[in-house]
Amino acid sequence: MQRHDPVSSVDKTDNSDRLHAFRLTPVSRETQERLAILVAELKRWQQAKNLVSGATLDAVWTRHVADSLQLLDHAPQARRWLDLGSGGGFPGLVLGIRLAELGGHIDLVESNARKCAFLRHAARLTGSPVTVHNARIEDVVDGFVGKVEAVTARALAPLPLLLDWCKELLRTGVTGVFPKGQHLEAELTAAAKYWKIQATTFPSLTDSAAAILVIGGAEKRAD
Repeated sequence: MQRHDPVSSVDKTDNSDRLHAFRLTPVSRETQERLAILVAELKRWQQAKNLVSGATLDAVWTRHVADSLQLLDHAPQARRWLDLGSGGGFPGLVLGIRLAELGGHIDLVESNARKCAFLRHAARLTGSPVTVHNARIEDVVDGFVGKVEAVTARALAPLPLLLDWCKELLRTGVTGVFPKGQHLEAELTAAAKYWKIQATTFPSLTDSAAAILVIGGAEKRAD
């Protein structure tokens, strides 16, 4: 009887997912190698730190890497990025790895000190132009006005709260690039009660139920 090799099976699954991810979001070989370091470190730290949902690890390349890489296409000229609530590094670390080839930089804001330790460790190993800020978003976000060109946040907060955090950035010309799930229309409706928003929605490359919301400006409505 032929024995099933679980390690080989996992390797094949991971390789298939990786190939699929890079078909969706092609990058250079050097960037692929840096991303492989990030994924390896994520899986190593995940056992102790719970950086991402364990259910997504089998499809980490598509669910996290490609899902993050696609955001750059929605602010292609931006070289200075800000990621709010960076968590396990998606999209922030992935964007940082890609920006290394473009001469860019990204600031990551994360309030959890243990996650910040991982972010700094992974950024160092991958040689990414990343600065990690261990802070609450509302305490530091206005300090990035005039310093960044694009702001993003993934699976962090409903749109009305994101707009409240980012209002000074968006008012001064920073582009908001926010991946959103199936409840985007409800979030836009809720936000429209309080905000005038200049926004465009694009389909996600990695999830047919998700979308990328690109905001070119937002102004609080008068009471």
